Amino acid sequence: MYKIFNTTQEASHYTAQRLLTRIQANPHANLGLATGSTMEPVYHRLLECLQREPVDLSQLTTFNLDEYIGLDAEHAQSYRYYMHQHLFNKLSIPEDKINLPDGMAMDVEGACQAYSEAIRGAGGLDLQLLGIGSNGHIGFNEPHTCFSSRTHVIELSEQTRLDNGRFFVNKKEVPTRAITMGIQDILEAKEIVLLATGMKKAAIMADLFHSTVDEALPASALKQHSNVTIVLDCEAASLLPQQVFNEAVGIMEGVR
Repeated sequence: MYKIFNTTQEASHYTAQRLLTRIQANPHANLGLATGSTMEPVYHRLLECLQREPVDLSQLTTFNLDEYIGLDAEHAQSYRYYMHQHLFNKLSIPEDKINLPDGMAMDVEGACQAYSEAIRGAGGLDLQLLGIGSNGHIGFNEPHTCFSSRTHVIELSEQTRLDNGRFFVNKKEVPTRAITMGIQDILEAKEIVLLATGMKKAAIMADLFHSTVDEALPASALKQHSNVTIVLDCEAASLLPQQVFNEAVGIMEGVR
């Protein structure tokens, strides 16, 4: 289902509210979380909501999608650092319930296997939050990643490294490899919310809409899932067929 909002702020607020609703309904929930600039306003809004409507987070468990290999927790561009800066440092989630892939693991393959096993051992993900890359990756699952993949090491494409280079002072410092939750891990979540905002995401969202289920476009795997919500602002939705755009906007106007 598509939900389209006029602004990035509205789309982010809706996404934050979905997270809050899931937490309120199940304080023991397992949440799959994402990083990147798209998610910053979501976490900002979620914190605002939790200030107004406090919830006991002591039983909440989180699993992040991915982490760069070679960046430690203190590196400003590691995703562990990102999550603590934008969310975890401001919440009361116990540290032992916060899970991210270990980009500094000595046995990286063993760490990958253990991560997928930890997700399954916790009972699976109740809600997985996703962004999408300009080449259609979800997590760091680049084009042609097997849809049956579990947490694994991925060689980052030049497009992904170029896209993410804006976060690094020296673009040559962008890691070439990462650990990412596998597509099968993602698809086993009970509910998936994909958020895309801005004109830079318009082309890939149109590609996703028109695509068949094809490993060349990793996000197309979501078409196999029965409970996916795609949340867009008007810019990211601007290349969708007009009928889809009109219907999705109409739905949202009807619930305001």
